[in-house]
Amino acid sequence: MAKKEKARPVHEIRMGRIKAAIWENETANGPRHNVTVSRIYKDGETWKDSNSFGRNDLPLVGKVVDLAHTWIFDSNGS
Repeated sequence: MAKKEKARPVHEIRMGRIKAAIWENETANGPRHNVTVSRIYKDGETWKDSNSFGRNDLPLVGKVVDLAHTWIFDSNGS
């Protein structure tokens, strides 16, 4: 049995420890996009991610979300 390939985002935006992943879903009305936002950190030698943000993370969260919004609009020709 073939191993199923893990879905990958169509685009990622990263600023420092904050990352926005843009996912594309095909629908009957054309492509739709969703965005997940995470904070990456290192626990010992292992990289992990979290969807919890501290006060100092919030300015970068706002910036990556704004860039994700721009990317989606630009990619849809809207």
